[in-house]
Amino acid sequence: MITTHNRDLMAQARASLAGKWGGVIGAFIVYNIIYLLISIIPVAGIVIQLLIAGPFTLGWTCYILKLSRGEPVTLGLIFSGFNDFLRAFVTFLLTSIYIFLWTLLLIVPGILAILNYSMTYYILLDNPGMGANDAIGLSKKMMYGHRWKYFCLCWRFFGWLLLCIVTFGIAVLWVQPYIMVTIAKFYDDTKRVYAESTTENPAPAAT
Repeated sequence: MITTHNRDLMAQARASLAGKWGGVIGAFIVYNIIYLLISIIPVAGIVIQLLIAGPFTLGWTCYILKLSRGEPVTLGLIFSGFNDFLRAFVTFLLTSIYIFLWTLLLIVPGILAILNYSMTYYILLDNPGMGANDAIGLSKKMMYGHRWKYFCLCWRFFGWLLLCIVTFGIAVLWVQPYIMVTIAKFYDDTKRVYAESTTENPAPAAT
């Protein structure tokens, strides 16, 4: 049940992205252009953004997860979340509400909620029949004992985010995919560890 070091997850992400930067940057640009065009629509743009946030997040996560696992990827994958619109929308709605409510208590509970629910969309992709609430619950279980590791992993990109500011946002074309693929590596690693722990410590049989 040993987890992979964060630096090694980042190295694995770079290896997965090698030779594929053009495609992933292109997908990232299309993803953001669509959001930008929708955002400039008066009034209705806000409603549309709320409706498509879940499906687009699921689609982008699908693209990144497949790329991370060395599977073939196409631009169309970023729209694949719309094939599972209801589940993606409900997931976005519930996670937003939960995080908002926890944040009302204090900033720290809000941050913990973000960490707890961070694997939800990956879980949805690996479990097509699972409901939104169950995926959120499983994410929380998987992240138990791994939240600090995930926080430290995200903190490792602080310098890269500063680079985005220095380059007036240009570097984000490389940095954002790099971050996302690294998180996908973290998910697969945490999923492995969680599966090993549940196999070694199965739930007691009902009497």
